[in-house]
Amino acid sequence: MLAVSLYWAYLASFLTGAVFTCLLLPVLLKMICNAGFLRPNYSGKSIPAAAGLIFFMISPFVAFMYLLLFNNTEDALLFFIMVTSFAFLGFIDDIWGSRDVGGLAGHFKVLLFKKELNTGALKALGGAVVSLLAALTFDFSWWAFIYALVIAMSANSINLLDLRPGRAGKGFILIAAFLLALGWKQDNLFFLIALFGGLIVYLKTDLKAEAMLGDSGSNSLGAVLGITAMWVLDKPVLLGYLLVLAVFHLLSERYSVTKIISGSRLLNYLDRLGRCDR
Repeated sequence: MLAVSLYWAYLASFLTGAVFTCLLLPVLLKMICNAGFLRPNYSGKSIPAAAGLIFFMISPFVAFMYLLLFNNTEDALLFFIMVTSFAFLGFIDDIWGSRDVGGLAGHFKVLLFKKELNTGALKALGGAVVSLLAALTFDFSWWAFIYALVIAMSANSINLLDLRPGRAGKGFILIAAFLLALGWKQDNLFFLIALFGGLIVYLKTDLKAEAMLGDSGSNSLGAVLGITAMWVLDKPVLLGYLLVLAVFHLLSERYSVTKIISGSRLLNYLDRLGRCDR
């Protein structure tokens, strides 16, 4: 590791994410528009889709900076592979996915009863495999299954929130703050802080409903939350975090996330905070 304090490393990570997002986001949005990859958002306005690929685009620079500062090839490579894998699986769903079937239960009902593999089920199965492989690199025991669930469900939780401008980003910030508070002074927070910096830059575009995060962005952001939780949380706290994720998934299968949020004064206020689409 270079002779810098951890706090300077945290600052370097935030700036890496923010600066490269500033540089690459206009390029990405122009490329998406030139390709005609526009999709209607919840209000029917056609906007650039899969703009969350920006987090995949900045991930090599983040991984390189971490490698430069901490000389830890294993964690840098795991971060890059996770972002790439989940961005790829999400991008498949962004391109070919249908919104006729929703929720994990809906996708697997189609798979089991109609014998059809849709992009939602493919994303879930692929994410589960990648999550388990990542968990096994960290702990080659039965705990790997717990870690895999944390990674996969973290990824899907941010995806479930991506229904209104800025909502998924705010969900990421909330969970990231929790992980930062409990994992402070651990070098593995570098990746989370870098994506936090990138998200702060990107969020203005999302809140103005000028681009859509997409599954490629929400899943990769959530996956980084998951591997960070695996790295920094003690096992009892990790189990509590997993329980919260499980409850959220059960609620989302039975009720509309948007209706739940709109039914709470506090959640509705936070959901609409900063949005320019009203």
